[in-house]
Amino acid sequence: MVNVTNDGVLFAKNSDRDANEAQVLEWVPARSHGLGAKAQCTYITIDQVERTNSVLLSRPWWMYGAEMGANEFGVVIGNEAVFTRQADGPTSLLGMDLLRLGLERASSASEAANVIVSLLEQYGQGGACSYERPNFTYHNSFLIADRRGAIVLETAGSKWASEEVKSGARSISNGLTIEGFASRYSRPLKSRVVGCAVRRARTEDAASKAYGTLDLMQALRDHGSDKGPQWSRLHGSLEAPCVHAGGNVASSQTTASLIADLRGSPLYWATGTSAPCTSIFKPLRFDEPMSWVATPTNKFDGESIWWRHERLHRAAVRQYRTGVGSYEAERDLVERSWIDSPPTTAAAFFIAQELEQRWLEYLPRDIPDQRPLFVQRKWRKLDEAASFPVDALQTLP
Repeated sequence: MVNVTNDGVLFAKNSDRDANEAQVLEWVPARSHGLGAKAQCTYITIDQVERTNSVLLSRPWWMYGAEMGANEFGVVIGNEAVFTRQADGPTSLLGMDLLRLGLERASSASEAANVIVSLLEQYGQGGACSYERPNFTYHNSFLIADRRGAIVLETAGSKWASEEVKSGARSISNGLTIEGFASRYSRPLKSRVVGCAVRRARTEDAASKAYGTLDLMQALRDHGSDKGPQWSRLHGSLEAPCVHAGGNVASSQTTASLIADLRGSPLYWATGTSAPCTSIFKPLRFDEPMSWVATPTNKFDGESIWWRHERLHRAAVRQYRTGVGSYEAERDLVERSWIDSPPTTAAAFFIAQELEQRWLEYLPRDIPDQRPLFVQRKWRKLDEAASFPVDALQTLP
């Protein structure tokens, strides 16, 4: 979602992916490339450009590309899966590859849109979009912003349409929205299954009322109810922006979140962890790159930031109001203080880790799982697949 204001642009995105697909924050420096250099993307190799920009990416662990990110010029892009009538092409670039390439090769939102379109027309898009479900494929829409405005770019195979956002709120979800293009290429049934119209209505309304970073944090944590996630056997909790896995047909989970305040000097906020409702947003800057002790995978490990948070996340949501309610007031207080006076990125991640460990230790030990039985069964399978500890309430190492 974006809100294009007189003072600049506010941008926010939740990345909804497979529940065990850890996502990593990655800073990539600007680089010069020699004549004939190649870029190795997720599945294919393409011609490299002479110079690539410095980028900040929120990237699924196994991909070259990213779900969302920003570059040194203040360009921000987020993508969404869309389901269209166009047939899948051969394995080529993923939408996430196109997103990263747009950030690496452009200095404005309009340039980034042109980069993505040019690569789409040259190479096409195609290939497995899930590590654990190799038959899962989709096309992509993009929300591309800089401090002056935003562009919605929607695709169906190698076809595309764009819409400029000069003022006000706009959001995208898992369905095509640009008039004419949507009616020609949408798959309405699949779009309804993933609840995109309901979710998009909520995000666009929230964006229209967003006057700062705190409003965007609240929007990304929206469950459609103050009671927590609302469950559907069909698609879990996909009808609200803060998505929790549990459906029998669609079962996505918010695995990372990013906010960009492009009013004045850009400042970025990210969780680096799943479920924004259980996470803390930390400030990110291009001049404070970080590297991590461990890069996560789809298997539990006690070293990566993403999987360490999963102990708190998976324990707290078993009974949302008791679990998350035990620490959300302190979480909100910390975030407000950081917005008033942002700490360094390193300090924020250190403080967040200390807080999460304490919140986990003080979480009620006898908290029962009050989610519907079909949700409990789904998460037992997910925990088993990730070799997740049986005692999710044990303290962090």
